[in-house]
Amino acid sequence: MGERTAESPGRVRPAASVDSPGLILVSGGGKAFRFDPGALCMELVATGGPGEFARFEALHTPADLVTWAGRSRLPNGLELAVTEGELAQARELRDTLFLLAADRAHGRPLQPSHLDAVNAAAVEPPLAPRIAPDGTHAWAQGATGTHLLSTVARDAIDLFTGLYADRVRECGSRTCCLLFVDTSRPGRRRWCAMEHCGNRAKARAFRSRQPTEES
Repeated sequence: MGERTAESPGRVRPAASVDSPGLILVSGGGKAFRFDPGALCMELVATGGPGEFARFEALHTPADLVTWAGRSRLPNGLELAVTEGELAQARELRDTLFLLAADRAHGRPLQPSHLDAVNAAAVEPPLAPRIAPDGTHAWAQGATGTHLLSTVARDAIDLFTGLYADRVRECGSRTCCLLFVDTSRPGRRRWCAMEHCGNRAKARAFRSRQPTEES
């Protein structure tokens, strides 16, 4: 994997509605852009990572995990209680998913220990949806961090065993390591976001085609 530089995304801002999924990230230069990782589990991956990526950690307190859930592609209205222990478990699951996604993106074998960790989280009861009296989507009361992590882990299992398992990718920029699932119809997504790394690549390509001042 490449190395994130000061220009790479390192902070998460509120996402838009579920109708427009994705996270609002802020580059090292302070520019906000929308990044759609393509799956709930990959949205968790975007909150940090293991090793050198720990400096991008966004989950410092239980409240941070609650906030992330509210900004994720989960339907609105989730009332969540998270303990310190569940926060630690969330970071561990996130780091495991990061490594699994990186291995998948680069065609490496998936590690059994990583798969065991995801499977263990998925065994727990997930978040329980319900139909509200007005016919809208709602959540059962008493949701916990454990329920949330089970839901994320089950989403990861669906991803890594499903139709898009071979479309887990890393941004094509040499200075960006954001991971995503390419759910586009043609399957040719290369960049974390066209408005960020994609436009920069286009600008570099354009400049390289221009004649030098001497010529």
